[in-house]
Amino acid sequence: MSGPELAAQAIANIAPSAVIAFTAASIFLGAGNGTIYAFALATIVILCVGYCVVVFARKHAAAGSLYTYVSKGLGPIGAYLAGVALLIGCFGIAAASLMGSVSYASQFLTLMGLPASGLGWNIALAVLLGGLATLFTIRGIRLSARVSLVLELLSVAIILVLLIASLVWMGPAAWNPEQLFAEGSSFQGIAAGMVLGILGFVGFSSADALGREAKNPHKAIPRAIIWSALGVGVLYVFAAYTQIAVLGDDLATAASPLESMSALIGMPAWFAPVLTLGVAASFFAVVVAPLNVIGRIVYVMGKEGVVHERFGRTHEQHLTPHRVLVIAGALAVAVDIVFLSLGAAPMEILVWVNTWGTYGYMVAYALVAVACVIYTQRSGVKNTFVWVCATIAVITMGYVFFANVFPVPAFPFNVIPYVFIACVLLALTRYWYLSARQPEVIARIGRTETSAMEGVG
Repeated sequence: MSGPELAAQAIANIAPSAVIAFTAASIFLGAGNGTIYAFALATIVILCVGYCVVVFARKHAAAGSLYTYVSKGLGPIGAYLAGVALLIGCFGIAAASLMGSVSYASQFLTLMGLPASGLGWNIALAVLLGGLATLFTIRGIRLSARVSLVLELLSVAIILVLLIASLVWMGPAAWNPEQLFAEGSSFQGIAAGMVLGILGFVGFSSADALGREAKNPHKAIPRAIIWSALGVGVLYVFAAYTQIAVLGDDLATAASPLESMSALIGMPAWFAPVLTLGVAASFFAVVVAPLNVIGRIVYVMGKEGVVHERFGRTHEQHLTPHRVLVIAGALAVAVDIVFLSLGAAPMEILVWVNTWGTYGYMVAYALVAVACVIYTQRSGVKNTFVWVCATIAVITMGYVFFANVFPVPAFPFNVIPYVFIACVLLALTRYWYLSARQPEVIARIGRTETSAMEGVG
C-alpha cells in the first residue's frame, strides 16, 4: 500500500464528512462563537496521541496496531486491555456507521423517488451495505482502501463545494470577527465542545494496523497518521467557521445544517440528493476502515494463541484474515437489526453504538500514551516531548470520560459507560483463564510482529 492509500484508511476511519454534518452544531450549543477553538484544541490533543503512536510506528511495523505497541511498555496485560478496547472501538464505530449509511442511503433513495423508508427497507439496506463492506475488506486491503478513499474524497469534495459557495454567496459578510475573538463564549463551553471534537477524530490512527501491508511502513505510516489528523483538523475548523458564519444562531436548531445551508444560498435542486449521497458514502467508508483493523488485530491474536489459531490464518486467494472479517461484519449487521426491530431509528442507533465504541478508543489512546513514556524511558531515548504529549493525552481522555458520565446523562447514555466496562471485564476473563491454564500464551501477547500475512487456509 502506498502513502495515499494508508492516509485513506486513516481518513475513512475518521469520517470527516459525517462529523461535519452533525458535530459542529452540537458543539455550537455550548461553545457558541468559540466552536472553532474547540475543534482546534481537539486537533492538538489528537496530534499528541498521534505522536505517541508514531514513536512506536517508526520502530515497529506490525499488524497488531496499538495492541502490539502497548506491549512494549505495559506488557501482556496492558497489550491485552488495549487490544480489547480497540476491538470494542472499531466494532462500535463500524456498526454505528452502518446505521448512518443506511439512514442517508434511505434519504437519497427517497429523494430519487423510491419509497425507501420503514423497517423493511432499513434492514435490507443494512444487510446490503454491511455485506458490501465485508466483501471489500475480504477482497483485499488495497481494494477496500481505494474504495474508502474514493468515497471519502467524493463526500469531502461535495461538502467543500457547499462551504466555498456559501462564503462566496455571503461576500464581505463572510468575515466573522466574533468567531476569531470567541465573543460570548466561555472556557467551560469551549472545553465541553472539545470533548465532542475529540470524538470526531476516533480511529485516526488506524493506518498503524497495516504495518505489514505498506510500502516503507516506518516512514509512510507515521506520515499518514499525523498528516491525516492535521488535515482533518483544519477541515473541521474551516467547516465550523463557515456553518456559523452562514447560519448564525440557527445552527443550534438546524436538523441538518448542510441541507439548511444549501437551501439558504439557493443551490440547484439536484445538489440535495448529491449531498445526501456524499454523506452516505462517508458513513459507508467508516464501516470498511475499522473492519480492516479488527481483522488484523484478531489475526495477530490468533497467531499468539489468545484466540483460536484458525483466526491467525488468511484467505487462500486474497491473503486477508477472512474468518474474523465475516464474523465481525455479520455481527455489526445483526446488532443493528436487533435495535431496528426494537423500534430504534437508525440515527439513534448510530449515536448509542458510536458512544459505546468511543470509550474503547479512549482507553486504547490513554494506554498507548502511558506505554510510550515507559518504552522511551527504558530505551534511553530523550523523551521530554513524549512526556508532554502523553500527559496531555491521558488527562484529556480522562476528562472526556468524566464529561460523559457526570453530570449523569439521560437514558440510555447513563448506562452505556457501564455496558462498556462490563464488556471489558467479560473479555478479561479470557486473560485470567490463559494466565491460569496457558501462561506461555500470556508471554507471547503483543510480541508477534509477523513478517507477512503468512499462514494461509
